[in-house]
Amino acid sequence: MIGAFVFAATLSLTQQTQETPEPGQMPEGPVLSAPDRTAPDESGELRDTASTYAAYHSQVNAAGQRELLSGEDLDTTMDTLAAYYSGDRLVDAQIAYTALVAAQNPQFIDEVRAVADYYGTDVAARALMEDPLYVTGFMGADLAADSVNTTVGEDVARINDVGMRYRQAAYNLQTEAWAQRRARDRQDRLAAIESASSRLATDFSLSGAGPGPATLPDTQAPTARRMGSASSLFGDDVATDTTGPITLSALEVTVGERQLEPDERRVGQILVVAALQAIEGGDLTYMDQLLSNPAVERCIQWAKLNLQQCVAAGHFKYEDAFCIAEHALDEVADCLTTARIVPN
Repeated sequence: MIGAFVFAATLSLTQQTQETPEPGQMPEGPVLSAPDRTAPDESGELRDTASTYAAYHSQVNAAGQRELLSGEDLDTTMDTLAAYYSGDRLVDAQIAYTALVAAQNPQFIDEVRAVADYYGTDVAARALMEDPLYVTGFMGADLAADSVNTTVGEDVARINDVGMRYRQAAYNLQTEAWAQRRARDRQDRLAAIESASSRLATDFSLSGAGPGPATLPDTQAPTARRMGSASSLFGDDVATDTTGPITLSALEVTVGERQLEPDERRVGQILVVAALQAIEGGDLTYMDQLLSNPAVERCIQWAKLNLQQCVAAGHFKYEDAFCIAEHALDEVADCLTTARIVPN
């Protein structure tokens, strides 16, 4: 199937005359030997972009462990998260990170390289970009897609866990004198959220060659562990606030939970990026337009706007904890998921 598809692209793009291979089989003939590796070149721009996604999850982790002893602690959480919610920074970074995860599946990458070796990189790249769903038919694509969905699922779950912590805090902080005082910093808060992205300094490195709170392993090393979710880099602990008058249960936030299924087109886009990285050796000529998802970008921009409106409407600092939970965490988690609602 894949061989037939790429061959059709060959005819339309280059007008070459070759015999169409049987569906499900690679054509016979000389095939150049692909490099013996199962992960892409990790020194390129894709890995640098992916570092931003890991850096974001370092801030989610910090928010989950931060002691909430003053209004400044809530401000810090709000600003460090909002810094990632401007433009396409976080969207592009998530695509890049999960593409690196997908590229660790050798059967998928070998199939991509075999097609590219036979038909040429340009033809294969253009064919891959025609429709993200086509790549899901490659051998090994199902395993690559599963690894993407698992990674994103774990990351989204961590964001929701931290959101639950701040939703709980919105109740418990009502017993604290500092949180009960009327907040008079609303304009300053809104300005800080708006300008947070200009103060972002990402010193996180996935390559292990630079400073940062943690690094990912070199996945090409013989004994290297595989890349997993970004949240797994920072431990599992999320501080719990159970000293207040109300303790929220998991049931209270899962009532009416939607039935979800993987978004094949969105995951397909990620697999295409992984495939292009494997055959282009870090050249982003074709990948630039794929490291973008306008719908997700708009979703995150709306979450940021809703955060600002929530803060503007609040009168007390404990209400900021609710705004963080509802918009800076849970709403953004909904934007970042690779699942979609199952139609009734």
